[in-house]
Order: sequence, then structure tokens, then C-alpha cells
Amino acid sequence: MKNVSIAIVGLGYWGPNWLRNFAAIEGCTLAYGCDLSKEHCAKFARQYPAVRFTQRYEDLLTDPSLDAIVIATQTSNHFPLAEAALKAKKHVLIEKPMTLTSGEAQKLVALATRQKRQLLVDHTFAYTTSVSHIVDVVHKKQLGDLLYFDSVRINLGLIQKDSNVLWDLAIHDLTILSRIANLSDITEVLAVGSTHYGQHVEDAHLHLTFSTGLAAHIHVSWLSPVKIRKTLIAGRTAMIVYDDTEPSEKIRIYDKGVERDDTKPDPFFPKYRSGDVLIPAIPNTEALSIEAKHFLACIRGTAQPIVSGEDGMSIVKILELADESLKKGKAIKI
Repeated sequence: MKNVSIAIVGLGYWGPNWLRNFAAIEGCTLAYGCDLSKEHCAKFARQYPAVRFTQRYEDLLTDPSLDAIVIATQTSNHFPLAEAALKAKKHVLIEKPMTLTSGEAQKLVALATRQKRQLLVDHTFAYTTSVSHIVDVVHKKQLGDLLYFDSVRINLGLIQKDSNVLWDLAIHDLTILSRIANLSDITEVLAVGSTHYGQHVEDAHLHLTFSTGLAAHIHVSWLSPVKIRKTLIAGRTAMIVYDDTEPSEKIRIYDKGVERDDTKPDPFFPKYRSGDVLIPAIPNTEALSIEAKHFLACIRGTAQPIVSGEDGMSIVKILELADESLKKGKAIKI
């Protein structure tokens, strides 16, 4: 099987993780590293002597042997870089959030379709073994009908200068939610937040109402003295608690719920059911390693994207509606 040649654009915060993962995959040629910083290029050139490092993005676009580009730059650069890559007939994996606007995202989706190239979005939590297990449990109806999704993702910093906390943190929870529920079923978006130190909201609550009866609540903050990464998913049959800060035993499945029979009046309604707690054994495989291999499989045509351009666009749309709700101070109906 032909090696797939990959370039990584952006060698600041997240790009080095992509360098490390793609360099370790058999059947992949890490061809380029690209960054405007000469110092970044020089630093990683010493670590990866077989890789060509350049400050010129055009070097990647004009190389006919290069198959794909991973874009790990600041969000404002995502659209122009991805558009140029797709026009050059390169497959693209782009960091979250996909673009600054859903309009930009839609243009990229349409362009990828015309160019017959893969367009994936790096919503990393979609590739974690814990979330994959949750998805499997939900899809097998082991929780029954979903009642609510409640997540908390808070810590102290890092306060962003170019986006609010919803675009920075809530996007992870929306990713998890999108794997177990259809975001097109959302009928109302309500966001409330507060700003204390910068120009953008630093603490926010996002509430989503679904036509199916599911309700989702997401609390994100850069202003917490402790780091909490906890998600509760309640179904009629069972419930899940997912704590990403746990080194192991991240998931607990509770055989708990409420039982009632509306056909038989009972003064003791409701009846609560409490059964066993299951802690599944889940392999601790790095999500980026899984995602990198998945990207290669999509390029080769042996897999379908877990997070496609359309999926990335749908989450950008929700974040836009959340911004509108923050601005207007009311729920936005869809």
C-alpha cells in the first residue's frame, strides 16, 4: 500500500503532537513541517531530520507528491489555509473550531466535495476510547431513551484573547453530545455568561433543547479554582458518569432509574430503582494516535470520517447561535 505523505502546518501548541503521532505510524511519510516562526522550524528540524521544515506554505501546495495537510494554526487562519489546500487537491484535517463562521465552513465542505478530497475536523474527544465506549453503550440502547446530558468543564485559565469560553471549551462537550444525539434535532439554544477580565465571556452556561425531549446543559469556565471534567448522561434504563480527570475508571455505568406505571395509580409514585455500578475496562490509547490512523484510512477509502466537515460545520452553527443568545439575552429558537 502506498505511503500517504503528510504535512503539519502550525508548530506552536498542538502541531508538535501531530508531528510525534504521524512520525510513528507505519505507512505514513511525514514530509513537511510548516510554521512562520524560523525558531519553531529549526527546533523540530533537529528532532525530525528526515522531515523538511519550511516557513513557506506555498512549498506544500506546489508539491505534487504531498497527499494531505494537517492545519494546527490559530482559528482565524483555518479557512484560507484549508481553502488553498483543497484547491491544490490535498486532503485536509483541520483543528477545532473548524472556522470562525458557519459560512466559511460551508464553503470548505462544498469545495472538498468538488475536489473529491477528504475534509476532517479535529474534535479530539470523538476519538477517545472513553467516549467511543459511551457511544457504543448509547447506540446499543443500554441506557434506554436519553433524558438529559449535563457536563461541567471548568478550570483556571487560559483566558483567550480571540474567543469566548464556549468556543474554547464547550466545543469538546458538543463533540461528545454530537456522538450520541442528532444535533439537527435541537430546537432552542440558550446561553448565559459573564465577563470579568477581558473582552469575551469567561464563564458560561449553554442549554440546548431537543425535539426528542432530550435536554443538554453545558457549564464551561476559565475562572474555577479546580479542574473539573465531568459529564452525566441519564437514560430511562441506566445512567453514565464520565470523569475525564480520573487516571483510570473514567466511566461508571449506574443501573439506576425511576420506574412507574401510569396505568396503575399508586400513592407511592415514583418508585426508585438502584442496582449495580459497572466500571468498564477501557484501554488508555492516545486519542491523537487513533485520529491520525483514522485520517489515513479515510484518505485510502477504507473508513468514513468520524468527524466530517459537515459535523464541524454543525457545531460552529451552534456556537454562532450561542453567541447570538449571549448578545440578545434570550433563547434562540431554530
